[in-house]
Formats: sequence, C-alpha cells, structure tokens
Amino acid sequence: MNHMRRSDMAKRVKQPDAQVAMMNFIGRENNFIHFQYEKEMLQYQMMKAGDDGAAEESHRMMLQGAKTSKLADDPVTHMKYLFICNATLMTRFAIEGGLNSETAYNTSDLYIYNMNKCVSVDEVLELHYEMVSYFTKCMQNLKKENIISKHVSRCLDYIDRHLNEKILLEQLATHVGLNTSYLSVLFKKETGLSVSDYILRRKLEVAENMLKNSDYNCAEISSFLAFNSQSHFTESFRKKNGVTPKQFRDREYRHHISR
Repeated sequence: MNHMRRSDMAKRVKQPDAQVAMMNFIGRENNFIHFQYEKEMLQYQMMKAGDDGAAEESHRMMLQGAKTSKLADDPVTHMKYLFICNATLMTRFAIEGGLNSETAYNTSDLYIYNMNKCVSVDEVLELHYEMVSYFTKCMQNLKKENIISKHVSRCLDYIDRHLNEKILLEQLATHVGLNTSYLSVLFKKETGLSVSDYILRRKLEVAENMLKNSDYNCAEISSFLAFNSQSHFTESFRKKNGVTPKQFRDREYRHHISR
C-alpha cells in the first residue's frame, strides 16, 4: 500500500467508529504506531513524584509524538496539539499528587496562552520543557510543605490568596488561632524566613511573572501587589534580582526575541 495519511483516508468514511478503524488499519500498514500506554504515562508519574528527570523524559516523548501521530498537517500546529494534551494530563496528575487545583489549572492556562505565541516547533518544545520543569518544581515544593505544620501551611495559603493586599503578622495569627510571638518563631523555624521576608519574596516572584508575561508597567505592578511605593518595589526587586524591574523586563524581552 502506498504511504498515506490516515486522517486523509479516514475523511472518506462518515462514521467516527469507522474512521478510527480505518486509521488503525492504515497505521498498521505504515508502521505508524502510538506509544505504549505505560511508556507514555511514565513522564506524568515522574512529574507527580517531583523527579528532576521528568522534563527530559517528557521532551523525549514529545519528539517521538511528532513521528508517531498525526494531529495536523502543519508541524507547528501538530506540536501545539501535543502540547495541549500534555498540559491537560500534567494538570490532572499534579492535582492527584496534591497540588492545589486552582494553581494547577492556572499554570496550565498560562503555558497554553504563551504557547499560542510560538511560531516554530523549537519554541513549542522549549516552552513545553519549561512547563514540565515548573510542574515538577511545584511537586517538589509540595513535598517540602507536607512536613510543615498545619498552622504554617494555612499561613502560606493565606499569603498566596492575599498577595495583592498588605498582610500583617497579626492577621495571620488571627487566621490560624495562634499568638503573634509563637507564630513568628514557628514560621521562621519551618520556612527559614521571617513572615515579612516570605511575603516579600512571594510578591517579588509574582512581580517577575507579571513583568515577563504581561504588559503591566512597574507602577501598576507595584500598586497591584500593595507595595508601600513604587520606589520601595523597585529597590526590593533590585536587591533580590540585581537589576531593576525595567532592566529585568528588557532582558527577558531580548532573550525571547533572540530564541
């Protein structure tokens, strides 16, 4: 049989079950074989376990997927479909592993949104590697959090949900039902940071993402994250990253267009 596209042949058959049967037949004729289920699932299990090798394994499977399946005629579109499939499964496995569902879905949404800006297969693959690495890091952090006390864990959750507000130690103490002195000591013992330093670190991490993935200016980001002033935001950012927010955004932009 001449080498042919399964999707093209299947279009001649009207019913979905008949189309799938036709694609199975043509696939066998052309040695067009999908992954074994166990091999395909390995990447997701590795990510779920926080295994540093997950991104490399998933990257390898993406490259194989480019050869062993056909989701679109255009190679970039085909790779984007594979990306979305992987993002969906990564999200589900991460939630099963204990990651907060809102965090998991927002992570998936963000990476799929950025994927739509990719114009080459290499860009899709690079972003996919970054996504799997990020999910893996989240699972690693989750393991660390699991050894944190219930009180501190509730504080971390409260902080993440109120980063656009001023957060005081007194508020956290009231939220978890502890006095401020004990909570302050407990928080630093378990996280290695004071409450105020941890809050600042999380706000700056969000600021970095906003600078990379949005067009909000520095004044808007500073206001959104409830910094005392734009100068306080700029100085805190420079102290952590060695550059100002504007320099950070310019550097990220240059890196993006040079890829």
